[in-house]
Amino acid sequence: MSHRHRVLVFAGLMLAGLMSSLDATVLATALPTIAGDLGGADRLAWVSTAYILATSVTVPLSGRLGDLFGRKPVHLIGLLAFLAGSAACGAAPSMDWLIVFRVVQGAGAGCLMGSMFGLTGDLFEPRERARFQGYSAINFALSTVAGPILGGFLTDHASWRWVFYLNLPLGVAAAAVIVVFLRLPKPDREPRVDYLGIVLLGAAVTCFTLVTSRAGTRYAWTSPIVLALAAGAAALFAAWVLAERRAAEPVVPPRLFRDRSFAVACVVAAAGGATGFGLATYLPMFFQVVGGADATSSGLLVLPMMLGLLASSMGAGRYIARTGRYHRLPAASMAVSAAGVALLAGMDAGTGMLAAGLYMAVLGFGAGLSQQVVVLIAQNAAPPRDLGAASSGVFATRMLGTAAGTAVFGAIVTGRFAEEAAARVPGDVPPLRDAVRPEVLDALPGPVRDGVADAFAHAFSVVFLSALPLLIAGFAAALLLRHVPLKGGGGPGGRRPTRRGRRRGRGARPALGCSARAWSAAGRRTP
Repeated sequence: MSHRHRVLVFAGLMLAGLMSSLDATVLATALPTIAGDLGGADRLAWVSTAYILATSVTVPLSGRLGDLFGRKPVHLIGLLAFLAGSAACGAAPSMDWLIVFRVVQGAGAGCLMGSMFGLTGDLFEPRERARFQGYSAINFALSTVAGPILGGFLTDHASWRWVFYLNLPLGVAAAAVIVVFLRLPKPDREPRVDYLGIVLLGAAVTCFTLVTSRAGTRYAWTSPIVLALAAGAAALFAAWVLAERRAAEPVVPPRLFRDRSFAVACVVAAAGGATGFGLATYLPMFFQVVGGADATSSGLLVLPMMLGLLASSMGAGRYIARTGRYHRLPAASMAVSAAGVALLAGMDAGTGMLAAGLYMAVLGFGAGLSQQVVVLIAQNAAPPRDLGAASSGVFATRMLGTAAGTAVFGAIVTGRFAEEAAARVPGDVPPLRDAVRPEVLDALPGPVRDGVADAFAHAFSVVFLSALPLLIAGFAAALLLRHVPLKGGGGPGGRRPTRRGRRRGRGARPALGCSARAWSAAGRRTP
């Protein structure tokens, strides 16, 4: 494959990744209209939960399936499932059917997300791969900021069904690019699917996702349902670990965790997901309650964080491509994120928008320094046969960290708001689920409204401070990361053996960063 074709294929991967990311956020402003058309408002939350649940289950599975059967067919099957689910969601006759079709759509999206980084690893050498993986931060930034705006626009000017139908022409274009231009060799081993590991991991992730999405909102953290789901998740994860040690081709090979680089990448990914992306969930809520912004404006106010994330993610990719160095970036990510969290903890009702935007930009910049770097570290630590499993494994770890952080921080802000409101709000204190609704806030008397805003600001300070221990732990883990020279390319974008090397049986050129003495010794040892 020529460089031009590889770049074109990467653009197709970016388009597919953007669609899957957008569908996790685009329905936020369309859900009330959907409930009005289809009914079943009591099951409305499942429209989003079903998508997230299916995505969380299929992301870690798709990487290993790509290693066994080839990443191109797995990616195309995921794209087909995503498009079929989108078409079915757009034509859904009832809320129950919409939830079912969202599961299909989410399963396809998980395959797209899980295979994207593995395919990028096949297409480009590690240095060049770092630069292109940095571009994938564009998908996250666009989906976070533009998703709710696009959903509201289509709902107001066309129909909520077009939120799903819009995926069809875009998905067909992405599939055409992959089919025509992507050329990869087939795996040279006989597939041995770890069915027990797939079932156990899928069940464990399902229980974990239900805990993080339902605890503190629909059910109390101490309710029997939440406790049973948490215990089930712990037991299933433990059974999965035991099963993986005996499997011939485990979903996530335990040998990967014996490599320090891969283990550190997972820790940093979980800490970054919990603090960077988990906290970002509540920033619009802060601006609505404390600053009095409407829903649309509060979404736009997180733009500085997304711009900081984009700048650092793309800058980190270019830095690695130029120097081949990466091992200090995760520690820098944790340190800068900690500074951003400390600044955000000092916000109150009197904080100006310029200062708040600067604080969020610092947090976003810190998150972006490690967002794609951890995937590169995992890929560099894994043997070629485990490239997909390593890529999707660290990506799934970040997703689980984000889900856990969102749930824990939500529980903290709910508990602290009740305590702060009791001391600061004159009269009856509205529960948090009502206090964050604009129509409820607007109807409150002035002193009560000010008290609610003050209580919410103090509750948020505690939330941000509670994120610091996670970042400190991530920083300590990142300091253990050693610099391992980036491996030579093994896919279409890798270096090819030189003519002299083929005659002498010495294979390809040395990997970037490999010393001449080490390469000479390796050449002498070659039969």
